[in-house]
Amino acid sequence: QVQVVESGGGLVQAGGSLRLSCVASGRTFSTYAMGWFRQAPGKEREFVAAISWSAGNTYYADSVKGRFTISRDNAKNTVYLQMNTLKPEDTAVYYCAADPRPFTTAQTMMFTTRSNDYYWGQGTQVTVSS
Repeated sequence: QVQVVESGGGLVQAGGSLRLSCVASGRTFSTYAMGWFRQAPGKEREFVAAISWSAGNTYYADSVKGRFTISRDNAKNTVYLQMNTLKPEDTAVYYCAADPRPFTTAQTMMFTTRSNDYYWGQGTQVTVSS
């Protein structure tokens, strides 16, 4: 069982920045692909960003490219989402997901928003005011 816990959400004005953190348990965290997803009220959950186990590959939704950066620190079992130039349309609950299958490509997270193969966090609210 892998536990996933997000933090760092909050209220920010448009144009501002936030950094989300996600800690995942497990001694083999360094082999997990990790991803961030979000769900706005009345909308389906959508992919935001993903990072490979080695951090050598990252993937982003078109809507956040150039503004968001995903990174990881395997020594701390932590993945981050740096969000800059935030827009009101970024308002959502942000979820972190861990794919515990060793060395799985992170690219598949772009197409799988509710996989039972992932461990999900409880979500953290991000609200961007205009």
